[in-house]
Amino acid sequence: MDSDESGWSTTAPGGAEASRRESAPAGHDQKGRTTIAASVVQQIARITTEEVFGVYAVGGGMERAFGSIRERVPGASSSRTSGVVVEAGETQAAIDLEIVVEHGAALMDLAQAVRSNVITAVQRMTGLDVVEVNIAVNDVHLPDEEDQQQAAPTRVD
Repeated sequence: MDSDESGWSTTAPGGAEASRRESAPAGHDQKGRTTIAASVVQQIARITTEEVFGVYAVGGGMERAFGSIRERVPGASSSRTSGVVVEAGETQAAIDLEIVVEHGAALMDLAQAVRSNVITAVQRMTGLDVVEVNIAVNDVHLPDEEDQQQAAPTRVD
């Protein structure tokens, strides 16, 4: 992208670049361009979603299952952006989240808190206008699920 005016830009998955131009304050000239990868927006969205009380995990059941398998394979890394899809344009971003909630959480209130948290953080950190945050609640975590999984006998020590 060639231009003598600089501003923000985001790099979409696959390397496609979309830019966001910001005007410089009066009397100041721009000294360069900043590029923000879509994966950065994904990480911001994931972290701020996990901060909301009542969110147990980000990602669907299958993604979490594959992630736990990947963690056990030596040399493999789990995706820190599973359950978060970002579509970034020149000045806007849309975010889709899949979450697992704690049992007893008020789902509509929780979704609104997640949405607000993500929009505030992404707009503040990147300058992109977040036009929508879609939230899919895929599962409810029950407190005794972990106890049952940990209590399962193992075949070897």
